Amino acid sequence: MNHLQFAFTGRNSFWRYLIVFIVVLFAANSVGAAPMLFFYIKALINDPSAAIKLTENPSDFTVLGVSQNTSLFLMLFPFLAVTTAFALIVKPLHDRTLMQTINGSGSFRWGRLLSGAGVWAALSAIYLFAYLKAEPDNFSLNNTSITLLPLILISITLIPFQAGSEELLMRGYLMQGFYRAVPKKWVPLLLTSVIFGLLHSFNPEVKDFGFLTMMPQYILFGLVFGITVLLDDGIEIAIGAHSANNIFLAVMLTHKSSALQTPSVFEQLDVFPWLEFAGLFVMSSVFLVLLGKKYGWSVRSLR
Repeated sequence: MNHLQFAFTGRNSFWRYLIVFIVVLFAANSVGAAPMLFFYIKALINDPSAAIKLTENPSDFTVLGVSQNTSLFLMLFPFLAVTTAFALIVKPLHDRTLMQTINGSGSFRWGRLLSGAGVWAALSAIYLFAYLKAEPDNFSLNNTSITLLPLILISITLIPFQAGSEELLMRGYLMQGFYRAVPKKWVPLLLTSVIFGLLHSFNPEVKDFGFLTMMPQYILFGLVFGITVLLDDGIEIAIGAHSANNIFLAVMLTHKSSALQTPSVFEQLDVFPWLEFAGLFVMSSVFLVLLGKKYGWSVRSLR
């Protein structure tokens, strides 16, 4: 059965979708937030002004007196809770298995995930290398110390849960739900891409560069991953590419406005969002062409 067609199986009342999102949000802000709460209370005991500092920049946990690596861990840990909660609730609530939310084949396609991750990581490396050659003065060597090892470990271990949970909820679960309501593939593709973009509205990049400047980039990400899901009948490649993108940025490149404030190898001094958008568009196009040839995708799958 086609991945989207699983939306017509099981129990699919609107309130069930609402309950799922309430449960995953509760998991993220209870169990998922427990480590952050520990450091928050500890910081408040030593410095009551830590609460004000965290309010000013909610994504920067270093104001709690922790390292950038620990801050990244605290940011990513809630997504482990989200993934677990969703995996536990989707079957009893919808009478639909977790695997049916992932693809239409019945088994997890690890090769697809690795292909998506490998191709996206390679394209990201080429893009960064070209950018470094073209604008060497716009980058500084930020970190070559031993702190890269825990950064790599945290990124490889937890970022797939962050990217995977977003793909499960957006391109898996919610895309199926919208398709059930309106069985035209462009509708769930467009709606989930816009929602994906809006969910990033509170990223520091939006504050620094503006909503209308950053939204096209986030929505483009959603469109590329959504198109991949429709062409490949599953979300594994999207999970791989999404994970590779965030791991690459966490380990290799940061800037002062980035949502991922990590001790990465390079720091970009000046960011030009529309140039980044153009680079993302080219990368995404090459990504789709390469994997389309590898897996024999047909544009008819988008109809």
